[in-house]
Amino acid sequence: MRTIRIMAHVTLDGIIQHENTENFSYGNWSTPYQSPAGLAAVMEAHGNRFDLLLGRHTYDLWVGYWPNAGDTPIANGINGATKYVATHRPESLEWGPVEDLGADIIEGIRAVKSTEGPDLIVWGSSTLTSILLDQGLADEVVLLVYPVLLGRGKRFFSDSVDPCQLAYVSTKVSPTGVLINTYRPVGSIRS
Repeated sequence: MRTIRIMAHVTLDGIIQHENTENFSYGNWSTPYQSPAGLAAVMEAHGNRFDLLLGRHTYDLWVGYWPNAGDTPIANGINGATKYVATHRPESLEWGPVEDLGADIIEGIRAVKSTEGPDLIVWGSSTLTSILLDQGLADEVVLLVYPVLLGRGKRFFSDSVDPCQLAYVSTKVSPTGVLINTYRPVGSIRS
């Protein structure tokens, strides 16, 4: 059985959005905080071999960047990973290796998770992240927390799913102040 690891760049107020839109002009807010030590921590969290579990929006954003990102360990890992994509348009998946999760996304994720293979990494797919946590399918959550407050934008966790509780696993700190926090979902929130 595979491990599903959610990874996200997140502000102190829970924003994960990185692309500029009509209502959001803070794209690439994490760039000033990038460092070799931070990249090393991300690479370590990915593991030597991994596949990707992506929402369609993230897949479409990444297809415009990663195939042209050059010969680096992170680009080679992402480009070589099988991308399992939640989509209603599987015929337009061109950046591979790639497979769509099928019409029932939850069952598609369960089927992929039940196979043997490398860990499944989820990046940037806020809708998929909420589904994974809500359905108890995520095994680990790695949040790269930046010393930034944005106040608005797409959040890490949807308001439409039930709250959950996470158990602390570890923290690393980059030289630029980014906290790399690892947690394990443990079920419903206790109050």
